[in-house]
Amino acid sequence: MRPELLNPLFAEIEALKGVGAGLAKPLAKLGLARVVDVLFQLPTGEVTRRRIDRLDDASAGETVAVVVTPVDYKQGGPRSPLRIHATDAQGDYLSLVYFGAHTSYAKKLLPLGAPKLVSGKLELYGRERQIVHPDQILAPGDPLALKEAVYPLSEGLTSRRFGQLAEQAVGRAPDLPEWIEPGLLAQRGWPAWREAIATAHHAPESGSAHGRLAYDEVFANQLALMLVRASARKRRGTPLAGDGRLRDALRLPYEMTAAQRRTIGEIEGDMTQSAPMLRLLQGDVGSGKTVVALEALLIAVEAGAQGALLAPTEILARQHFTTLSAMLASLPVRIAVLTGRDKGRAREATLMGLADGSIDILIGTHAIFQEAVAYRNLGLAVVDEQHRFGVAQRLLLTGKAERPPHLLAMTATPIPRTLTLTNYGEMDVSRLDEMPPGREPVETRVTSCERLAEVVDGLGRHIDAGRQAFWVCPLVEESEAADRAAAEQRAEGLRLRFGAKIGLVHGRMKGPEKGAVMAAFQRGDIAVLVATTVIEVGVDVPNASLIVVEEAERFGLAQLHQLRGRVGRGGDRSVCLLLRGNALSETGRARLALMRETNDGFRIAEEDLRLRGGGEVLGTRQSGEARFRLASPEQINEFIVAAADDARLLVDRDGGLDGERGKAARIALYLFERDSGVALLRSG
Repeated sequence: MRPELLNPLFAEIEALKGVGAGLAKPLAKLGLARVVDVLFQLPTGEVTRRRIDRLDDASAGETVAVVVTPVDYKQGGPRSPLRIHATDAQGDYLSLVYFGAHTSYAKKLLPLGAPKLVSGKLELYGRERQIVHPDQILAPGDPLALKEAVYPLSEGLTSRRFGQLAEQAVGRAPDLPEWIEPGLLAQRGWPAWREAIATAHHAPESGSAHGRLAYDEVFANQLALMLVRASARKRRGTPLAGDGRLRDALRLPYEMTAAQRRTIGEIEGDMTQSAPMLRLLQGDVGSGKTVVALEALLIAVEAGAQGALLAPTEILARQHFTTLSAMLASLPVRIAVLTGRDKGRAREATLMGLADGSIDILIGTHAIFQEAVAYRNLGLAVVDEQHRFGVAQRLLLTGKAERPPHLLAMTATPIPRTLTLTNYGEMDVSRLDEMPPGREPVETRVTSCERLAEVVDGLGRHIDAGRQAFWVCPLVEESEAADRAAAEQRAEGLRLRFGAKIGLVHGRMKGPEKGAVMAAFQRGDIAVLVATTVIEVGVDVPNASLIVVEEAERFGLAQLHQLRGRVGRGGDRSVCLLLRGNALSETGRARLALMRETNDGFRIAEEDLRLRGGGEVLGTRQSGEARFRLASPEQINEFIVAAADDARLLVDRDGGLDGERGKAARIALYLFERDSGVALLRSG
């Protein structure tokens, strides 16, 4: 239960003075629904402005405040920028420029003939002075702060108004007991928590305050993961020791790599223990994770238990079912699939088979841990594409057994060691860092979008040779609708050339519709699949040996690597063609050069962390994962080892959450919403 002294921070945002339905809407667009959300929305910087009487008193590039009178509105069309012409005290002109949705309320803020005190960065557009999106518009006599924190904003919200809300949130922040180890606190010279949060809002450039707050968040995350791990180890599971009869009878099309054999040995050792296994398996695209998962599932079946494999999408679940069914065809193992679209008698038969133990292995989506699903003896849960599931979702699955089952989590996204420790610190980690024999590296080429016609000609030759291809459309913006429109436009253009051989999938399509297109592509009825990044996970078409990625510089390295992994699954030489735009940044150039240079996913992941920061390494953040609001990727990297050591000291030396420092740390867990660790400790 959350400590009472934190209740003022976790009140609804309407508890702040002046926040009604009108103001709650722009705050909600920023994801701010409670007082603590405002408190943790730190300024991105600070603006220093100079008050002037005449435009002639300032130079371009300065942030100024000046009284001007709007005299004219000019806008070419509804999508054009709005330019509000205004004059200063001596009649000199200034344009106040607004883009997009801001144009609708700019005229209300700046009525013609009404003098206003306007603040913003003065720029030159040709010979014309302008301020784009002024940061303050006040009555001429209103007080104006010459130094002011700058906050992330949405339409209908100003930095000044947000600053007032932040001031209220800081006022609600209580003095909290100290949870940082005293030696570390003295060494860093950090202020107390409340002083740090107040300073971060009032003096945004304070490195000490920001450092303290970032460390607190990383520490709370590490402590929560450590408590999850400790709880799992305290709870007694069921040791599972297979006799090898099923694994010995399994016939694989290739020799396993040394990395696969090593990992299977680690898993087998874990499963013989009474403490439930909690292991993360990282393997690059094509490294053979599925075989490792199958061996683990067979260990469970040999020991008289059931196994479950949880996949993030229906496409991937059914693909796993098809692959594993073929591999188990000659073995006395009963396998079933369960997804959200399974209804009626088929679903009932599966549920009965799980309950009476006649089904040995179940593969499915989230449907496999719904309330109606009961297992006779679940011994092992395998979670594929681990980064799409959080701790709470994993616990739902492991709660399906009388005793906690062993858990193997897998990801095909190679994760830098820093982020592995950050997000999966409660798990043992295995890495598949070898490729199975015969798996050829994909050749990667980079070419300009200006050569699109040549690329389409090459695609035609590829189709004529009986091969298939993916065509991935660019990330237009943070908008699924815009991404879909780009894919639809490209598919339409390719159909003019290749007709019905072109298929299309995007995220807005319903499951059955998407599944039908994917099935047609897998059968070979479709030669080219045009897609958004919905194909990043869960598509296995061995005959596809070409992938074209438009405007590849818009994608992260890890995402490009995942997309490249869709080809190279058959015996033929495969090519990944990255089409780049003309305006290529240095970071974009470095990213594409590295893709051309290496197929090593772990090296790519480390470089992606360096170039872009941790927030984008795994692609779009999934709802299951812990969110860092105060700590930047660089700060996570800086503090992760010290925070893990500090959390370990707390647990091993300072009495855990029951000691004096532990009681303070318990407050930190609730403050940073990592309290699942407290709940587990209590239930364990």
